[in-house]
Amino acid sequence: MDSSGVRRVRTRVAPSPTGDPHVGTAYVALVNYCFAKKHGGDFLLRIEDTDAARSTPESERAILAALHWTGLSWDEGPDVGGPNGPYRQSERSAIYKRYSDELLEKGHAFRCFCTPERLDAMRAAQRASGIPQKYDGLCTAIPPDESARRAASGEPFVVRMKVPPTGVCVVNDAARGPVPFEYATVDMQVLMKSDGLPTYHLANVVDDHLMEITHVIRGEEWMPSAPKHLLLYSYFGWEPPVLMHVPLLRNPDKSKLSKRKNPTGILFYERMGYLPEALLNFLGLLLAPAPEGEEVFDVATLTERLDITKISLGGPVFDVAKLDWLNGQYLRALSTDELLARTQSWGFDRDRLEKIAELAKSRVERLSDLVPAAAFLFAGRLAVTKETFAGAKLAYDEMRKALALAMWRFDAERSFDKETVERVLKGVGEMLGVKFRDLSRVYYVAMTGSPTSLPLFDSMALLGRDIVRERLRVALDALGGVSAKEQKEWQRAAPPGDANGAAA
Repeated sequence: MDSSGVRRVRTRVAPSPTGDPHVGTAYVALVNYCFAKKHGGDFLLRIEDTDAARSTPESERAILAALHWTGLSWDEGPDVGGPNGPYRQSERSAIYKRYSDELLEKGHAFRCFCTPERLDAMRAAQRASGIPQKYDGLCTAIPPDESARRAASGEPFVVRMKVPPTGVCVVNDAARGPVPFEYATVDMQVLMKSDGLPTYHLANVVDDHLMEITHVIRGEEWMPSAPKHLLLYSYFGWEPPVLMHVPLLRNPDKSKLSKRKNPTGILFYERMGYLPEALLNFLGLLLAPAPEGEEVFDVATLTERLDITKISLGGPVFDVAKLDWLNGQYLRALSTDELLARTQSWGFDRDRLEKIAELAKSRVERLSDLVPAAAFLFAGRLAVTKETFAGAKLAYDEMRKALALAMWRFDAERSFDKETVERVLKGVGEMLGVKFRDLSRVYYVAMTGSPTSLPLFDSMALLGRDIVRERLRVALDALGGVSAKEQKEWQRAAPPGDANGAAA
């Protein structure tokens, strides 16, 4: 509350550190930031790392760096502190345990002792019957004293929320209005896993309440979770925040924006030489279309203009050509000194140049050779065609598979450095049963546009995961791409764990 007794507006963005920072995170962060500042409120950043198996410190650092690069800032967060910390969910386990126990005591949740085998069989039977897959409520019949005794004896269990068997939950969305959900379609969500860690759903509700979040503005993919969250608010007796679900970013064909078709990493756009002001301006146009002739604007203007109740619910198209045009407007508005400074910080800092010089010095005979030798390290997309791969000893299908497997394996890696690159690429060669000197030509062409160049592994590490992935994708498309059938077959043939990133 402020001094007048009015509840102070507080919004948040809550990314999961399980991969590279996505432009969708910047999109959601931008609308939350602008809404909070328009109403004189606070904008928070919270790291939702309840998925301990996939969350990494490297990913968290990348998220913070990427959002800082955009120019957005937050009033509270893991790197700036604040009165409502900790701001990492992994550091708040005791808090969630307390509220999970409260739900059990009040009868709003129950311990579920079902084994994974029993749950798999249940889902298989539901699929066969053509009914929605959700928990069938078997363990709700266990008396509380028996449940407590079995838990005390060490029998594994999870905590699930209870859901009314009948009735309707009406989600009042700030842009969509009332959206009804029948409780019969809502699953009895797991709230606490058997390892004692919370799921997103419990942690999200508890944290939003304790951090006094007044407006939850998030992607529309979370709309089906809203009834579960509203139930939890009612079970705890808390006032729920205002909910708003913004439409997902789309590819030009209206499919969900994904790295299969377009680069999605914030850091990709940084490495390609886009200015952060242009990227935020572009995302702002997707949130609040500008009047004719006023498409170039800053975040302050967007803050004044934004009305979340009037955001278009049609899927906003991530039009790279429009972003290119905007970026050009910003570049041309820079003074010569500003352009030089931006260019130097983008790709010509001392540390980067030292690494490039060390790689190139054994391959050049004149200083003038340095520029063509290292040009691929500063380029965006390369003009790679099917003909560019002519002369390779591998068949085109083998090359496609090599490119796809490398792309998927890199997606699944937590780190990206010279050692990782070497291990992944040589691993692909072993899987395909080909000599790496024959395979390396394929990767050289994809990365540099030439069958020979500077040392491959070092160069790919310098390019970075985002650019490497995009060059692999472009090369793969040049050779004909991958069909859905091939993708399934190739992933099945890959050793366990190697195709984890392919679903992204």
